[in-house]
Amino acid sequence: MATPPLKKAAPASTAPAPTPAAQQAQKKSGLKTFSAGAIIFNENDVADSLYIIQTGQIRLFLPKGRGFVDIAVLRAGEVIGEMAYFDETSRRRSCSASAIVTTQVVEISFVAFEKTMSSLNPWFKTIINTLAGRLRKTNAKVKELESASVGFGKDGKVSDYKFIHSTDITKFLSIVYLAMKTHGELKDGDTQLHIDKIKFYAFDIFNYPEIKMEELLNLFVTNGQMTLGKDETGLPKVLQVHDLETLRRFLLFFNTQRLTADDKKLKISDKCEKLLKRIMDQLADKNTKTDKAAANLTAIFEEFKAKNIQIGNEDLADAIKAGFCTEIVIGNSNVMTVDVSYEKLKQTFPSIKVMNAINKLNESKAHAHY
Repeated sequence: MATPPLKKAAPASTAPAPTPAAQQAQKKSGLKTFSAGAIIFNENDVADSLYIIQTGQIRLFLPKGRGFVDIAVLRAGEVIGEMAYFDETSRRRSCSASAIVTTQVVEISFVAFEKTMSSLNPWFKTIINTLAGRLRKTNAKVKELESASVGFGKDGKVSDYKFIHSTDITKFLSIVYLAMKTHGELKDGDTQLHIDKIKFYAFDIFNYPEIKMEELLNLFVTNGQMTLGKDETGLPKVLQVHDLETLRRFLLFFNTQRLTADDKKLKISDKCEKLLKRIMDQLADKNTKTDKAAANLTAIFEEFKAKNIQIGNEDLADAIKAGFCTEIVIGNSNVMTVDVSYEKLKQTFPSIKVMNAINKLNESKAHAHY
């Protein structure tokens, strides 16, 4: 049997192996997408690239106590992460960055950026480095002052951090309501106004913090109380409110909460909120028109149990205390019912939903690990 001819081994590549720097440039540069809330980098992280924002919004912040201090909100066309390039002694991030909404960026490695910088006129490069150095010193001074201003609570512990205060939400709602009432146009049943007009009121007239404006707008849109339509350029920048009266009720609710003592403020747990929502759905399915109506809790609890949702009659306590319903009554065949103040609940529930969403937002900011 003839032996098959042996194949010649392929000649070893004479091309030099890529250097770590070249590997870094190849790996790092390119388009990246960050989901809402995603951390892009943290303060003091080792830095090896900068980012050009293509779409979306990014917030820059510094840790402070159990929360943080907001520095800026950046949008499409702006650059982040470039300061670390000019700090050749450490190459560390001077602050943290996260996406406010789904955001696309072009990531450029410092190796690739260095090639561009090396082609600049030496005098121009010196000016850029000098300005960057001065800005970094200013940032360091601001950070030092902010660190010195951290509040302390009982027994010397850092006090609880609250991102959105009651005054923040009432001021936000006042700005949106005023702008909508004054300049809004009624179209297809909704009051509409370009977001730039609202931001003019917020930033130029009332000096409202930009990051809080963005977060609260996103919160109201996410929870369905507001929507964003497209403007003439095709961008989602037209704020739409179905009923200005609902917006006014939000304002009255949160202003009342602001003026109420802490031990008397309305508090509805997440489980109670879900239970109240299901009670409302049940009464709506029955086409209930009266102010007072009876809800079948046994049927609701059986639904929750079938879906493995851990909610029981004890979770109605907050609603009973707030006067949305009476104590639970057990009738024939052990059926649990409760008398509900239906109209009161329908009018207040949207505010409860927003209130709990804000509480969750505050908790996420206070307990985040950066």
